[in-house]
Amino acid sequence: MAIVCELELNRQKEIFEFEKVAKQANGSALVKVGNCVVLATVASEFDNPVSEDFTPLTVQYIEKTYAAAKLPGGFIKREGKPSDFETLTSRVIDRSLRPLFPKGFVYPTTITVMVLSSDKDVDLQAISLNAANAALYTSNLPIKKSVCGVRVGKIDENLIINPTKEDLEKSTLDLFIAGSKEELLMIEMKTISSLNDSKHLTNEMEESVLVDAIAFAQEALKKANISYETNFEKACKQKANVELIEFSIAKEIIDYVRDNFSADIKMAIKKLAKSERAVELKELAKEISKNDYCLKNELEFSTIYEAVNIVKREIVRQMIVNEKVRADGRGLKDVRPISIETNILPSAHSSCLFTRGETQALVIGTLAGAKDGQMYEVLADRSTSMENFMVHYNFPGFSVGEAKPIFGVGRRELGHGNLAKKALEATINPNFKDTVRLVSEILESNGSSSMATVCGGSIALKAARVPISNLVAGVAMGMVVEGDKYSILTDIMGLEDHDGDMDFKVAGTVNGITALQMDIKLGGIELNVLKEALLQAKDGRVHILNIMEEASKNITDSLALPKSEEFNIDSSKMMIVIGKGGSTIKEIIEKYSVNVDLDRDNGIVKLSGEDSSKIAEATEFIKDLVNNSNSFKQTNKIDFEKIYNVDEIVHGKVERLVDFGAFILLEKGGEGLLHISKISKQRVEKASDVLTLGQEIDVKVLKIQKDRIELSLN
Repeated sequence: MAIVCELELNRQKEIFEFEKVAKQANGSALVKVGNCVVLATVASEFDNPVSEDFTPLTVQYIEKTYAAAKLPGGFIKREGKPSDFETLTSRVIDRSLRPLFPKGFVYPTTITVMVLSSDKDVDLQAISLNAANAALYTSNLPIKKSVCGVRVGKIDENLIINPTKEDLEKSTLDLFIAGSKEELLMIEMKTISSLNDSKHLTNEMEESVLVDAIAFAQEALKKANISYETNFEKACKQKANVELIEFSIAKEIIDYVRDNFSADIKMAIKKLAKSERAVELKELAKEISKNDYCLKNELEFSTIYEAVNIVKREIVRQMIVNEKVRADGRGLKDVRPISIETNILPSAHSSCLFTRGETQALVIGTLAGAKDGQMYEVLADRSTSMENFMVHYNFPGFSVGEAKPIFGVGRRELGHGNLAKKALEATINPNFKDTVRLVSEILESNGSSSMATVCGGSIALKAARVPISNLVAGVAMGMVVEGDKYSILTDIMGLEDHDGDMDFKVAGTVNGITALQMDIKLGGIELNVLKEALLQAKDGRVHILNIMEEASKNITDSLALPKSEEFNIDSSKMMIVIGKGGSTIKEIIEKYSVNVDLDRDNGIVKLSGEDSSKIAEATEFIKDLVNNSNSFKQTNKIDFEKIYNVDEIVHGKVERLVDFGAFILLEKGGEGLLHISKISKQRVEKASDVLTLGQEIDVKVLKIQKDRIELSLN
């Protein structure tokens, strides 16, 4: 019989049903919030352990289009490759729940979350994480801690838990936090730009304000997890007697390596600080495995290599916590040397080669029209959406010295690109409607290539003349904790990421943070320590921004950068630029080889193209066309059908001359078009070859509509 838990939590009613569906899985939960229904299952193979020391966990978040009463888009009417949102949501669930698995749990496990019914007002990431947690907590896996997620928005300086889609559209903050009742495990945050009296606001957050928002979310997490653990207890299965495999080696072997080879390992660490590859340690382990002690005790290379890595981790952490020095000789707050080159690719719209230490990102910017963005579907929306700002991140094997081919984009690459997009997006003026694509090619990596992407991407935006409020820099931070001592590290490298206790990435402008991502390997972090880390990150960010500002002063436009011109006209005259059936705008595009974007509400005309002189000519033409016309509003008031008859001969005066004909001011009122093809039976190149401004002529009415009239020369 199904077990049902109905809870009122964080501004929403949640209904959990256990033992109703998917009963052959190790754990399952059917969760309903509003009209949204999500199924989460956990399946684990206790009889099939892997031989390596890691938890083989796979998380899948899957959206079914029938959940929104839709068919899959495209030619094949079946769900196929996961969307970016599905992949990113899978990462959110994975990063939140993976820390719950005990060390030594080496059994293949899959967590699957399927959206069966959608609701546009329900946060799919939050409900999916909570559903996965419910299935995992009540399963027979050796896990007895609840983890959930909440989203926080900010409207008019007020923080809101679990904002609706409509709330988020008004919010200046998008903060997603996952944690248990005592601990924070994962944080993702971005600011959302806004317009205030046409002024672009990036809405960066100061460090102390962000900590307050995190504390606000932490209270909601505590309340929710206590409620989950209390109410789910009746649905919990008996925990399986699963052996947790220990991959430890004998203490005397570690002592032998520590006592005899610490100096050699320390030398290898200095070389390791220049690469993410552990080649030096492997070579050292090979040498050690050949000595008499190892041969006498028949110790395998894998055992010695593990001992070397254990001692290496001890040394790295001891240097940081006690000596306050890092493997590459830097102090805890030092940022590695930075160099920046701009527009090194002559045929690209913009490019930036950003190098920080042994991490190097080549970021390329490409501009296109507003209609050239990436179309995508949101499950609960009936229409297709358009993404006009894209950040694509690529991490080839050669960037870390690995001999492997380049395949499709993985989850990590999608996640890093998404983080960089979050960091940069708020700085782009919302009135800028063109499509921008940034591609980050990681050419070398030893620590936070995603933050190098942010820095290079911001410079590339500026080099492409995209209107941004400020430059954005990103810095990767780390932490090492030993007992009651801790050290916070600025600009961590791969070695410190691997052997540290926390990894968080902070990006922002001089005014504050625009994006943050944090994964905590510890059992949580105190908010005062987090604030200290964020303030230290600010110092590093400002240091990098100063270097970026100097580099941006030397930007020379790429010859490939499209030329553009933007100006305003009376919005009531926009139809004059468009012409009947788009005839006028088509002629402008063809004659001057330009792209024309019109904002009919605000009267904004934007021209772009390869030839600046052609853009200038087209600009002058449109301005003359508009300035020499009568008010379109006035013309709209005339009902031509009541005043004129077809085939009637009417006297008029040439009011305007354009490439495609002339506009004639008629004696009984209104203005009619005399197309160039109707001026003469002979071919006429230009209307001005036959007519002059102010010339009085008789014309014949060819066609009448309520608001327009077409003429021919009598």
